[in-house]
Amino acid sequence: MRSLEDHLERLDVERLRREFRSARPFPFVRIEPLLRPAFARAVMEALPTVAEAEAVGNTFRAVNEWGKTQVTDTQHFKAPVRELHEALSHPEWLATLSEITGIPNLLPDEELAGGGIHVMRTGGNLDVHVDFNLLEDRQLFRRLNILVFLNEGWRSEWGGDLELWDEKVSHCEHHFLPELNRCVIFETSERSFHGVRKIVCPPDRARRSFAAYYYTKEAPADWAGRRHSTIFRARPDERLKRLVLMPASNLKRQVLRPFRKVVRVVRGVLAAPHDG
Repeated sequence: MRSLEDHLERLDVERLRREFRSARPFPFVRIEPLLRPAFARAVMEALPTVAEAEAVGNTFRAVNEWGKTQVTDTQHFKAPVRELHEALSHPEWLATLSEITGIPNLLPDEELAGGGIHVMRTGGNLDVHVDFNLLEDRQLFRRLNILVFLNEGWRSEWGGDLELWDEKVSHCEHHFLPELNRCVIFETSERSFHGVRKIVCPPDRARRSFAAYYYTKEAPADWAGRRHSTIFRARPDERLKRLVLMPASNLKRQVLRPFRKVVRVVRGVLAAPHDG
C-alpha cells in the first residue's frame, strides 16, 4: 500500500476529539471528506453491483435486516477497496483514532466480522439496534464503528440515512445521508442505538458503504460481564413490528436454534476424515 497520506485527508484531530467527546446521544464524529477525492472515487467505482455482491457475500432477509449484503472476504475486493481496508487497519490510523476517541490500544479486525463492503438494494432496511459487544472466540471487546459512505448523487428522498437514536429509542437525534466520502465514527456501547432508514432508491441504484470495527483486549469501563449479539428495537411508529413481527421472528430463532446446532455437528462429522 502507498503512504497513508495518499489515501486519507489530513485531519484536525484536536477539533474531532472535542466533537467526539461532547457528542450526544453517545460519542460520535462525522468526518467529510475522509478520503482523498481521487481515492474515494476509485473505491466507489471498484465496488460491486447488487448482483455481484449477492453472488459472493452474505445477504440478509430477516424482519430487522432485509436487502443488505455484506462482502467480508478480501479476496473479492478489487485493489482500491483492499487499499481502503488496509488504510483503516494501519497502525498510524489506529493511533489517530485513539487520539480522537480516548480509547487506547485499538485493534482492527482483519477478518471483518460483520464489516467490509455493505450493499443495500432498494426496499432494504436495517432496524435500530446496538451491535454485538464481544468476539467471543478471540475475546475482543467491540469499541468503535467506522462507516464510510460511497454514493455519488444520493438524494434525500431515497432514504438510506444513518440514524443515531437516544437510549430509549424514542427520538432520532441525528441522521446522515450516505453521500460519497462522508464518514461517521461512533463508540459502540449498550446505548449506541443506530439504524438505516428504509431505502427507496431507483432499482438501478443501491446504497453502498464500507464498514470496519475496532476492538480492545481490555473490557470497557462499563462492561457488565454479559455478552450479547445484536439487539434490535422498533422505532416509535413501528407498532406492528414491535408487537407482532419482532416477537414472531425471535420465537422462530429460538425454535430453530437447537436444530441448527445439530446440523452443524452432523456437517462436522461428515466433513471429518475417516480411516479405512
